[in-house]
Amino acid sequence: MTIKGAPIIKNGCLSVRGKAVLTGVPQNVAFKPVGTGSGFLGATSAAPSSRHVFSLGVLEGFKFLCLFRAKIWWMIPRVGESANEIPIETQMLLLEARRGSALDDGVSVKQNSEFTFYILALPVLDGPFRTSLQGNAANELQFCAESGDVNVTTTEVPEAVFINCGDNPFDLIKDSTKILAKHKGTFSHIDDKTIPPHLDWFGWCTWDAFYSEVNPRGIKEGLQSFLEGGCSPRFLIIDDGWQDTTNEFYKDGKLIVEGMQFATRLVDIKENKKFRSSVSEDSCTDLHELIDFVKQKYGLNYVYLWHALAGYWGGVHPTSEKMKKYNPKLVYPIQSPGNLGNLRDIVMDSLEKYGVGVIDPEKIYDFYNDLHGYLARCGVDGVKVDVQNLIETMGNGYGGRVTLTRQYQEALEQSTERNFKENNLICCMSHNTDSIYSSKKSAVARASEDFMPREQTFQTLHVASVAYNGLLLGEIFVPDWDMFLSKHETAEFHGAARALGGCAVYVSDKPANHDFNILKKLVLQDGSVLRARYAGRPTRDCLFEDPVMDGKSLLKIWNVNKLTGIIGVFNCQGAGSWPLKQDLQDKSLSPPTKLPPISGCISPADVEFLEEIVGENWDGDCAVYAFNKGSLSRLSKRGTLEVSLKTLECEIYTISPIRVFLENIHFAPIGLLDMYNSGGAVQAIKCTTILSEGIITVKGRGCGRFGFYTTSKPKCCKVDTKEVEFTYNAEDNMLTVNLPEECKLRDIEIDY
Repeated sequence: MTIKGAPIIKNGCLSVRGKAVLTGVPQNVAFKPVGTGSGFLGATSAAPSSRHVFSLGVLEGFKFLCLFRAKIWWMIPRVGESANEIPIETQMLLLEARRGSALDDGVSVKQNSEFTFYILALPVLDGPFRTSLQGNAANELQFCAESGDVNVTTTEVPEAVFINCGDNPFDLIKDSTKILAKHKGTFSHIDDKTIPPHLDWFGWCTWDAFYSEVNPRGIKEGLQSFLEGGCSPRFLIIDDGWQDTTNEFYKDGKLIVEGMQFATRLVDIKENKKFRSSVSEDSCTDLHELIDFVKQKYGLNYVYLWHALAGYWGGVHPTSEKMKKYNPKLVYPIQSPGNLGNLRDIVMDSLEKYGVGVIDPEKIYDFYNDLHGYLARCGVDGVKVDVQNLIETMGNGYGGRVTLTRQYQEALEQSTERNFKENNLICCMSHNTDSIYSSKKSAVARASEDFMPREQTFQTLHVASVAYNGLLLGEIFVPDWDMFLSKHETAEFHGAARALGGCAVYVSDKPANHDFNILKKLVLQDGSVLRARYAGRPTRDCLFEDPVMDGKSLLKIWNVNKLTGIIGVFNCQGAGSWPLKQDLQDKSLSPPTKLPPISGCISPADVEFLEEIVGENWDGDCAVYAFNKGSLSRLSKRGTLEVSLKTLECEIYTISPIRVFLENIHFAPIGLLDMYNSGGAVQAIKCTTILSEGIITVKGRGCGRFGFYTTSKPKCCKVDTKEVEFTYNAEDNMLTVNLPEECKLRDIEIDY
């Protein structure tokens, strides 16, 4: 629950629940309450400007977790203990507070959770200004407010940084996001959005399979190879490479300078010549024919197409006959000091040189509506819209970055709603608060930088980034974990992470290059997936640890299903380094270092909100099923189980609350034992008594081995009223039945 009692500034000190958080608060800083326990920090300046940096005071002695933009497109996490470690472009700051002392006094927080609370700082949008946090060498916490337009200036930013506090960090972030959504009215919480149905189906994206060389023949070959392996996608993303574009800077059609490819611009909303051919039997006459064909032959439910928010990477071609109606003009991006202060990006460096063909904001809805209307008529069901943060650099002369972003975002959402009906939109490269806090309807967003199969040192960073970014993004979007390759040295690592991510599960395998043993742990026979309920996020005891670089911490990610919890444990140490760490500034990323196995513990208590899915008849004990070990244990709610993992190893635990039925039968459904998210197959449970017999009925999805924890051997088991064989192991109390191959919801009766 969220702690009540608003923060207060008194005698130059910001106190939260009686605890000093900021000292030396300048007189130009004020606190504006919102509701009963939260509010905004803001500041005033003597002179107007389009960019201000204000000090909020000194921040010391608190463990913190922050999410910041290391690149213009993407956030990553960082932990520390002083404001001088908080990087520029920080978009979320979470502090761990102890009621006795600021920093942990040597007694573990987990053992003394009643003495711990959390303070959240969210830099937000205030009118046309966007804010971010940063620290300096004097341990001052600062906020930067910028409009991105030299003609949009102010002397005050009264609602710059939202402050709230609470006992539970996950409730705190959720409550705060809902308060902000209601107060600002510029975005919506994920609970108030329509969730696209593609998320519940296995997918394939063409990007890593073909990159921009994608063509109809390759798409057909890929879908055929999935079909032959018995694991067909039900949604398809045709990524970059289908559009009609030109690059006037190429010489004889060839790239001269690396980065020049990003100056490519759109010349028509229709598909390029690769997708318009009547010559080869392997091709289709047009996009419409291709989509009709693959839907009918391969059973696809949804086909999405990629495009950039500006049309293409370099926008639209200003002199294209087909684009003239949208009044495009060539604009040269202006990056903020925050963008330039962290990692520079080759895309932006290129576009600063070559410019972007920007559509008139008054015509942007017309462009999206024309594009999406055409795609819808071709049978397309939705779009993945990329390169979104580019718009923040184009705001000069258009009313600023927030104003322009909001115009584009509103037009995109309106067109998606009109043309695709089911909110079928995936946002990508959109980790700026300009976009995040302008999202009223968009419900899916990529949660980290791309999965990069060739980058050995990026694999663990990818999984860790998504989990931590989900703390903020997961309250506004369903985080998209990106595709991965099923046939890759890290496939198990990535596959297990997506199984508990609450996200879409999709791969980008090349045709005939699949590991179906991995895929069949994720995908049911009908092409659906066992998607967990929330965004997969780090457990509470991981929030202020560094599971990538501290050499000792395992990453634990929790989630819940309808009736079970799930914990994934990942060893991310020794396989990569966070960018921009001060002690690594003069070092390049090195290949993974071989480290000894790292040990840790999991507990049912690691799963937040477990009580909410249990209801009555629960004394706190849980059955714990370890997927890779195949072992079943019983733990009290705060009991622990040790786990030891080598680098890039993982283990998945299904946590099923044990109920007591028929007076003395302790029972817990585990689910499909051969799926990473076993408990995702458990849909309902009830107990009935007929004469002297007791019957426990579990509704389960899928087929294959279905497991239960039970302290009594049943008399018989039935599936859809038909008696079936079962096995029972009295040593670990595991009961197993086999569900028939047809994939559907079944009634599993256990008779005692």
